[in-house]
Amino acid sequence: MNQLEALKQFTTVVADTGDFHQIAAYAPQDATTNPSLILKAVQKPEYAPLLTEALQRYGHLGKEEVMNHLLVRFGCEILQHIPGRVSTEVDARLSFDTEATVVRARRLIDLYQGQGVHIDRVLIKIAATWEGIQAAERLERDGIHTNLTLLFSFCQAVACGQAKVQLISPFVGRIYDWYKKQAGSSWDEAAMAGANDPGVQSVRRIHAFYKKFGVATEVMGASFRNVGQITALAGCDLLTISPELLAQLQASEAPLTRALDPQAARTLDIDFVQYDEAAFRFALNQDAMATEKLAEGIRAFVADTLKLEAMMG
Repeated sequence: MNQLEALKQFTTVVADTGDFHQIAAYAPQDATTNPSLILKAVQKPEYAPLLTEALQRYGHLGKEEVMNHLLVRFGCEILQHIPGRVSTEVDARLSFDTEATVVRARRLIDLYQGQGVHIDRVLIKIAATWEGIQAAERLERDGIHTNLTLLFSFCQAVACGQAKVQLISPFVGRIYDWYKKQAGSSWDEAAMAGANDPGVQSVRRIHAFYKKFGVATEVMGASFRNVGQITALAGCDLLTISPELLAQLQASEAPLTRALDPQAARTLDIDFVQYDEAAFRFALNQDAMATEKLAEGIRAFVADTLKLEAMMG
């Protein structure tokens, strides 16, 4: 049994890509996309026609509507290769606008349903700002399921659980990147690997809190830099993994055992916490890593959205 097969015994494996031709080789349950992955895909000759088609059919409606149709087209193609759900991201420029996020999410769902896709096969990705979490809470009440992304802090995870969102995507690799950069030449890669990786520790803390207190929100580790981060989170509800790292897991027959256990988490001595808006904003402010990486992540997704729009002419 290779490591990918072993991982699937404990964790739902999700493909993190816009390249739907790659997906079948790894037989994931779900798939996730974001503006950066879609931008990367449409620059490939085999996917460029999808952008051309969207422009020809919907260009007269404006760039926003072209983008909506392009994202849904990629999502529909991906859904042909997986049995589960696809995550489609709301424009990151709406990250601090609850109402606009709700409107855009509903538009994406309408387009999916127009293509015959059941609402339960789509997760709307929203940045885990306070405004984004409030939008997700409203959408969940309407039966539209959400994936809260750009999640770097414990307070973001707790607030998402309070909002009863379907799923969160804590970003392992970007947390690792921040701490490694802060440490500079003093960073000891071997000592900070596996269970000692700060990104891995963040997801483990969130997972333990959710399981201890019966929070129904699913935890999906994301943004991995190496296979060690993935294997250290075996047993997490879901992990979304790039095709490159899926290939490495598939090629390895090294032993892989469960690292996160819901039953064990329920026995841990953990304090219950919750956040109102003021407490959330203060907790996030006190976490320099999360504050910086959230802002940086939104800027990066906005930049790639603008690049996609520039390709529309």
